[in-house]
Amino acid sequence: QVRLQESGPGLVSTSQTLSLTCRVSAASITTSYAAWTWIRQPPGKGLEWMGVIDYDGSTYISPSLKSRASISRDTSKNQFSLQLSSVTLEDTAVYYCAARRWPGTLNPLMYDYWGQGTQVTVSS
Repeated sequence: QVRLQESGPGLVSTSQTLSLTCRVSAASITTSYAAWTWIRQPPGKGLEWMGVIDYDGSTYISPSLKSRASISRDTSKNQFSLQLSSVTLEDTAVYYCAARRWPGTLNPLMYDYWGQGTQVTVSS
């Protein structure tokens, strides 16, 4: 059973860069035929798919976030990360990392494995 665990700061100031990491266990992010993704849920709103990094390292970022978001990986630690620059109050959300068998999809509900989520609050 694939397990994912998010980590990162719970509080970020506006205009700063948010960095989150997802540690993966029971599967390899490079050899498992999988897509590894970031999803968030702002308070009172639905799930928003943010971007994906495939098992081969290819990335795709949601067009709405492309100017601010990037996804990378550290294969030596079997983890992948999200960076979101110039955060605003609207970036306050619970952030999830998730995975599914490749290929990835923009539909958050199609991901099979989820971390527990981490709350990120942006303050002014």
